[in-house]
Amino acid sequence: MTTTMEYHNPVLLHPTVDGLNIKPDGVYVDVTFGGGGHSKEILKRLGPNGKLFAFDQDEDALANALPDERFTLINENFRFIKRFLRFHGVKSVDGILADLGVSSHQFDVPERGFSTRFDAELDMRMSQKNDLNAYRVVNEYEEQDLRRVFFDYGELKNAPVLARTIVEAREHLPIKTTDELKDVLAKYLPERVRNKILAQIYQAIRIEVNQEMDVLKEFIEQSLEILNPGGRFSVISYHSLEDRLVKRFIKNGMFEGEPERDFFGNFSVPFKTIGKLIVPDDAEIKINNRARSAKLRIAEKI
Repeated sequence: MTTTMEYHNPVLLHPTVDGLNIKPDGVYVDVTFGGGGHSKEILKRLGPNGKLFAFDQDEDALANALPDERFTLINENFRFIKRFLRFHGVKSVDGILADLGVSSHQFDVPERGFSTRFDAELDMRMSQKNDLNAYRVVNEYEEQDLRRVFFDYGELKNAPVLARTIVEAREHLPIKTTDELKDVLAKYLPERVRNKILAQIYQAIRIEVNQEMDVLKEFIEQSLEILNPGGRFSVISYHSLEDRLVKRFIKNGMFEGEPERDFFGNFSVPFKTIGKLIVPDDAEIKINNRARSAKLRIAEKI
């Protein structure tokens, strides 16, 4: 069993929970439970009648469930937030917290295949229940689909040549491990930018495996439906693709395009932004390297 000790410090702990503006008897949701750091801080601020529901699709996180009668941990993907809260008799909530991306624990367990530091089988599933894994993306996707994954999710300008190289290599032997993938793409990984490009390649495959952008859109839309007026939405993202979606939806209630304006040129938006964008300070980044790319946005439902 995995212990809480293997989970690192939660990123932007106090600003994220402060952003929820917690009412002692309110109902809150932490959709990325992990090691339980944010959840523990929420429970500290709740009174005896408050409630906290947490989601985590990763079975490893179940070992960290908190022994508190106000707390319920749901072992599901947060794209199903509305359905599973309904199952527990909850139709509306006062605040939702999301710490997106991969947990430090998932990066630090070599066999999960998330980290560029270790050799491991190509996996990258956040939930072991998923059929699609990194091996299937790398070995079974058509060339044009690989190109799309690298371009859209890794923002890699050389996506076509990366896709072509993988397709040519796997005609001889399947690409089974992270090191084999690195070897196949070695000539496109110059030493000075090797780690940066590898991180983009891994990110692209991981987002595809876990359908992260679709999941995020579904989650944000449902969050708007279940938040009470005045309820808070506190979200940490780690790369520009996630942050762009969160920022746009908070700003105008849409992921693409612009909302329709009325006769006077005004449009109604579902959220108001609370405060400015928050990023970790140098001290936090020194303690927790994962925090270096974190961006926190807080919004309140109008």
